[in-house]
Amino acid sequence: MTQGPNRMFDDFAKLMTDAAGVAQGARREVETAFRAQAERFLSDMDLVSRDEHEAVKEIAVRALDKVEELEARLEALEKKPASRAKTAAKSAPKASDA
Repeated sequence: MTQGPNRMFDDFAKLMTDAAGVAQGARREVETAFRAQAERFLSDMDLVSRDEHEAVKEIAVRALDKVEELEARLEALEKKPASRAKTAAKSAPKASDA
């Protein structure tokens, strides 16, 4: 009778091992199918790579820096004629002085 329970446990262990193998195989198939779907979905979305994103980001930063520089130059140029006009008005003889 010692053969009976041991054999039953051995058969049960073998059944569980086989079931675990089947489950792992199914898991691999599901992962493969999911990856394929995800790759197809992402390729349809027309996304950019990280390198492209970083390059465009750098261009944008440089453009903003240039805009700030040009704004400062414009502001300086706008102030110059105003100060020259005031200086010219002070140095010009007034009509009442003549």
